[in-house]
Amino acid sequence: MSQERWIITIDGPAGVGKSTVARMLAQRLDAVFLDTGATYRAVTLAALQKGIDLLDPQAVGRLMDNTDLQFSHANGIMAVIVDGIDVTAAIRDPAVTEQVRHIASAPPLRARLVQLQRAFAARFDRVVTEGRDQGTVVFPDARFKFFLKADAAERARRRYDELKAAGKEVDLQVLLEQIKRRDESDVNRSVGPLRPAAGAVTIDTTDIDAAAVVDKMLALIKTASLKRAPNTPFPLRGTGPCQGESNK
Repeated sequence: MSQERWIITIDGPAGVGKSTVARMLAQRLDAVFLDTGATYRAVTLAALQKGIDLLDPQAVGRLMDNTDLQFSHANGIMAVIVDGIDVTAAIRDPAVTEQVRHIASAPPLRARLVQLQRAFAARFDRVVTEGRDQGTVVFPDARFKFFLKADAAERARRRYDELKAAGKEVDLQVLLEQIKRRDESDVNRSVGPLRPAAGAVTIDTTDIDAAAVVDKMLALIKTASLKRAPNTPFPLRGTGPCQGESNK
């Protein structure tokens, strides 16, 4: 008998820990992690490398037509291959982060990437996905929906620590301004604006780490699943709390 297919969505602004939480939750549920931000970053990186104007959706669309974008699931992460080159790490560069909003706010490009995300998810039975509009637009019928939020200053600090650990020189104030600009762009864009999905559970991550967020999600999922089907509990890997990973 094939297992039940389901999707869990995690939305929220930049720096709330969506990727870390989604990856950890997917591991606990033996699911595949869909990092939707990686799809936008991949296109952004390709455009930057080829000198394409990010403010010209038609030019970027032609780039996408002529670029081989491959996304795969391996060892709990979403690997990104652009024209045969592994760019999983390169798409996290601050220069890409600063420019990705142009791709995310262009309706025709966003529509194409939404289809790509749905196609990726359709390959697997169990998917945990994170982004800005996963519960509202991409997967409105998801089994469970979450929305994460956190103070902007705390989100900037987390990003600063992450980049410093990777050996990158960054300015905390610059990161804070970038996050504020991204928030404004995400909330005000015409297609798929950032907002909690109907029925989503909101969790403030300002003062708790990723492990605590995942434990809270698992408790909510277990409770809701038992109410839905008392004799068929939602499949969880282990029952104890998560251990040892920070919020970013």
